[in-house]
Amino acid sequence: MTTSAARLHEFTGPDGRLEAHLLEPEQVLGGEVCPPRSAVVLAHPHPLHGGTMHSKVVHQTAKALSRIGCVTLRFNFRGVGTSEGRFDEGRGEREDFRAALNMMSDRYPDLELWAAGYSFGAFIALSVGVEDPRVTTLIGIAPPLMDKYDLSDVTHSNKPKFLIHGEADELIPLKEMWRFYGSLEEPKELVVIDTADHLFDGHVSEVGDAVEDLLRDFILHTDE
Repeated sequence: MTTSAARLHEFTGPDGRLEAHLLEPEQVLGGEVCPPRSAVVLAHPHPLHGGTMHSKVVHQTAKALSRIGCVTLRFNFRGVGTSEGRFDEGRGEREDFRAALNMMSDRYPDLELWAAGYSFGAFIALSVGVEDPRVTTLIGIAPPLMDKYDLSDVTHSNKPKFLIHGEADELIPLKEMWRFYGSLEEPKELVVIDTADHLFDGHVSEVGDAVEDLLRDFILHTDE
């Protein structure tokens, strides 16, 4: 049986208070409570295009990570919801993500630290996570593979990389994802969700299923 408890509603970022939601699973197996497997910081889509920590894909991803025993923090970037500050073209948002990593590392010092994100949030998570030695695993859902989003450092990383993309993504064509995926060092995994667009309309639950399947297998393999 698995139950989850939400704790922590805000933390301090570099530009003030950041609204947050922490999902901490309590796994009970055979009467024994199992500790969480990892601590994950999960970033949301572009703030200027309606992205928040309540975006459906972000919410389903957090639930999926919880089901496999991860503590997951999703938060609103500066200027979103009740988070203080204002949008900073990705620069300040990277600092917000670093502050979230610091908070999770301090709160769960014995857990692996993972970086995850969706769309713009995937760029933030991958670019910050790849350079932070504490982060062991990178998760990107529909990352923005455009010239203004430099993910070249990710291609040289040997950290495990898990990617999910929509077959019919109208912003980032699937061929661009395959090109990016081909440039990555191992270990890596890519799941393509049939007929899904960039918002995964009608396919949000499949994103959660993909996250759960990919990372559950990864956890089982690394624990062997």
